[in-house]
Amino acid sequence: MALDRFYYCHWQLAPGGVVLKNKTVMQPKEIPIFFSTDDQYIPYLDVTIASLIENASKEYQYRLVILNTGLAAEGVAKIKRRECPGFVIEFIDISKPLEKIKSRFKNVYHFSIVTYYRLFIASLFPQYDKIVYLDCDLVVLGDISRLYHVDLGDNFLAAAPEQFVRSTKEFRRYAEKALGVDPDQYVNAGVLVIDLKRFRENEIEKQFVHLITEYDFDLLDPDQAYLNYLCQNKIYSLPNGWNKEPMPLPCQGEKNIVHYALYKKPWQYDDVTDGEFFWQYAKESPFYEEILQRKASFGSRERAEKEAAAQEILEHANRIVASENTFAKQLKDH
Repeated sequence: MALDRFYYCHWQLAPGGVVLKNKTVMQPKEIPIFFSTDDQYIPYLDVTIASLIENASKEYQYRLVILNTGLAAEGVAKIKRRECPGFVIEFIDISKPLEKIKSRFKNVYHFSIVTYYRLFIASLFPQYDKIVYLDCDLVVLGDISRLYHVDLGDNFLAAAPEQFVRSTKEFRRYAEKALGVDPDQYVNAGVLVIDLKRFRENEIEKQFVHLITEYDFDLLDPDQAYLNYLCQNKIYSLPNGWNKEPMPLPCQGEKNIVHYALYKKPWQYDDVTDGEFFWQYAKESPFYEEILQRKASFGSRERAEKEAAAQEILEHANRIVASENTFAKQLKDH
């Protein structure tokens, strides 16, 4: 059991409010895990949290922090019911600190502006030096504490390669020609282990704010592009078993996290690879009926729109590469 040791020589208040005297106390180590969400994704966040709790080692304490800019009280209350021994769930409204910069965030395709929130964790939570960040469209099948304990060395973060970029020629060119990042090193930002101390030391947030305010880059994957650009050569590569996208590619190691990162989501389509894991946990969710209703209302028109958008992304990638408004061209002298 991984524990931190505290020694009390006098009567005093220990963490958790327990009064002790002349005793050695073993305090379970807390693992902080961050999410970002809006009301639309609250039901899927519940599924993610249910899977995480079921499979996490009970040797640790976990604090699940959900970043948001305002949520319906009913959805928050349902998520909070997941709290149990060893798991604290905390909702943090970050509207105020993001007030000035939020207008610069862009909704792009299936990416919501909530994806940007992870870039501000280092400054908003100085009490943490290392955290796990997870998207809400995934299911955790393995022990999340093992991911947290990955040795980052001198890297800023750990992430798995973006499998769609690696295997799609349009996205490979986008990463290399538009962003100036090796497509084989390009990572998916939906599962991250972040060294917040190094983020602060290297002013990653400050650099991001500068780029987003001074430039108006045309991007396909907004926050992910910035993370890849700002952290390149300082990213520890995880096996894709820690972030397995629904693509016909071999799983490296155990399948610990299934991430429905592409446009086809199991709560909309029946033929999503590994979609059965989502429904395994969704069936036990208080949002199950709502999820089923949403799926039933996702008809042929919505499918046609999504599939047209998927094709548009590929064409958009080519337009970005051909434009002058890219990281590689605008920042080449920086």
